[in-house]
Formats: sequence, structure tokens, C-alpha cells
Amino acid sequence: MAEDPIKAVLHYAQALKAPRIRDSAARLAEQARDDGWSHEEYLAAVLSREVCARESSGAAIRIRSAGFPTRKSLEDFNFDHQPALNRDMIAHLGTGAFLAKARNVVLLGPPGTGKTHLATGLAIKAAQAGQRIAFATAVDWVARLKAAHNAGRLPAELIKLRRIGLLVVDEVGYIPFEQDAANLFFQLVSSRYEHASLILTSNLPFARWGDVFGDQVVAQFISPPLLRIAA
Repeated sequence: MAEDPIKAVLHYAQALKAPRIRDSAARLAEQARDDGWSHEEYLAAVLSREVCARESSGAAIRIRSAGFPTRKSLEDFNFDHQPALNRDMIAHLGTGAFLAKARNVVLLGPPGTGKTHLATGLAIKAAQAGQRIAFATAVDWVARLKAAHNAGRLPAELIKLRRIGLLVVDEVGYIPFEQDAANLFFQLVSSRYEHASLILTSNLPFARWGDVFGDQVVAQFISPPLLRIAA
């Protein structure tokens, strides 16, 4: 007697480490018979369950490892508190189109206007689309680079960070940088230029970033879109 095909599928699914195929094969086989699916349609349906589950699992891992202080989605953002905010611009940024072009997003505005929430929400959207992401304050990024510099591995660290599709740099200008710190931040920004994206948040208007870094050099490497979050 021939082997039960469902048992064979379960065996192959286990060998492939594809548990969703194992879970959905029998159920979808019954649906396929009832609805008259072709073999190709059945196979596509089974494989789609596995792919969707893997993508969801991968996004969850990327989000967990990003370093967010709290997870906040774009869907949770209260636009009623920011009526001047361009919703179409936020929706467009949420598509991740800026990532494909290695562009940067700068969120400016007074405290309490939702800059960190939006930055986090955009990064989560990027993770769900398959991008690697990482979040830290500007001070923390500089501390990481300083440690790498002191250990003699700054170039390697910059290359490692450049492989991450999106870095969120929160609270730029919260504490002015000393010259060495400003130089490290400049290297972070310039190493990613036309290779990978940044989202930066700041309470300071763009014109005052020279006060943070000692000059305007870093600002020259931060390309549009420039999005202001108005109170």
C-alpha cells in the first residue's frame, strides 16, 4: 500500500524545518478537494502559509532586537494632537520608499510632539518590510562609536552599521557634542551616505545644528525629505 501522502508531506515539512506546512497541509488538502483546486493552486496555498509566517516571525525578531525603549506603531499615532502634520507625507514615508533610495528623514519639533513615536513607527514598518533596523539616542550612538574607536575597530563598526538598512538616531542636540564626538557622528552619517538610511529626531531647528556639532558639515550629508513636526 502506498504511503499516506499527508504523512509524507509532514515528514518532508519536518525535514525542511517548515512547521506551517505541516500545520496547514491536511486542512488545505481538504479545502482543495472541496473547491476543485489544481495541484499548483494547492501547492501555492501551502507554501504561502509558510512564507507569510516566516516573514512575520522575521519581522518580530528584527523589532525585538532594534532597541526601542517602547514600541509604538504609526497606527497608534494620534494625528488629532498634531493637526498641522502632513498625514500624506507620513503615509508615504511608511511605504519605505525612502529606504530604497537610501534617503534620510529628519523629524523636528518641540518636546512632546510625537517625534520619537513617529520614528519608531516608521522603523517598525521598515522591519515588517524586511529591513534590519536599530534604535538609539544620538548620545548612545556616539558612545558606541567611541568604544569602537578606542578598541581600534571603528572602521569595522561603521561597516557593520552600514549593513543595517535603517538607523534611528533620537534626540539629536539634546546634549551638544564635543569635537571628538561630533567627528564620530559625522563619520556615522557620511559612511551611510547613499548606502543606507537614517531617521533623526531633534528639538532644535535645522539652522541650530551647527551649535550641536560645532559646524554645519554633518547637516550637509542629511538629505531630504525634511519633515517638521509642528506643535
